[in-house]
Amino acid sequence: MKQAIWMFSLMVALLVPTTAHAQKVVAKIKGSDTCLPLSQKFAEVYSQKNKGSGISVLGGGSGVGIAALLSNTTDIAQSSRKMKLDEKMKLQKAGHKVKEVIVAYDALAVVVHPANPISKLTREQLEEIFTGKITNWKQVGGSDMKIIVYSRETSSGTYEFFKEHVLNKKNFAPSALLLAATGAVVQSVSQTKGAIGYIGVAYIDKQVKAIDVSYDQGKTFVKPTIANAKSKKYPVTRPLYYYYATTAEKTIKPFMDFILSKEGQHIVQAEGYVPTL
Repeated sequence: MKQAIWMFSLMVALLVPTTAHAQKVVAKIKGSDTCLPLSQKFAEVYSQKNKGSGISVLGGGSGVGIAALLSNTTDIAQSSRKMKLDEKMKLQKAGHKVKEVIVAYDALAVVVHPANPISKLTREQLEEIFTGKITNWKQVGGSDMKIIVYSRETSSGTYEFFKEHVLNKKNFAPSALLLAATGAVVQSVSQTKGAIGYIGVAYIDKQVKAIDVSYDQGKTFVKPTIANAKSKKYPVTRPLYYYYATTAEKTIKPFMDFILSKEGQHIVQAEGYVPTL
């Protein structure tokens, strides 16, 4: 699951016999890269249990998924941010009423190269790094090494959330390198000694090192873990959404019921996200 994922489509064939209560669902999901591994797992498990189901899953970013919902090229838009007012207005103008469902929660982690001696930073330091005021690791107690900032692209819900909640709505440094997928951020940071980036905690692996973060000006530093996100000790936590037209609700309801069930939320936890239950 923790691989460099750009855009990946999964159409799952049935592997086991259906039960008496099984319900076939054929649907397309598109959008957030943060949601991508989780949606792939939802699709895989549901399709194994329900003969004839075919659920395709694509990434591309939250904005891309919402645009696909507007153009009627996807059934479900997966998003790591709340739908904007202008997006809702466009959908209403097109005659669509939209349902919003929180399927899981996610925590954002700041990551650096494993060889970087820095292990903790304050929110204020992160703001100055990502906005370009701090440009060398020695300015925050590290080695004399240029900081290379990696970010998600502007259509990403992760980009918008990080900008609002970590940078206090300030702009990223002009030198920040924007990448199309979370997996690309992991790969780039792992290959660049002076790099820093941000990813969902489900993407953390041995290729990168997650930084402890303080939101109280250095008094307390908290590790970006699922346990700390669930207990609300780690503050950079956000809901993950599914959006779909109410006209499609009857068709996809069995799948949504599965996601929100105990079994579905067990998958959420097993895949490295925070369940809603």
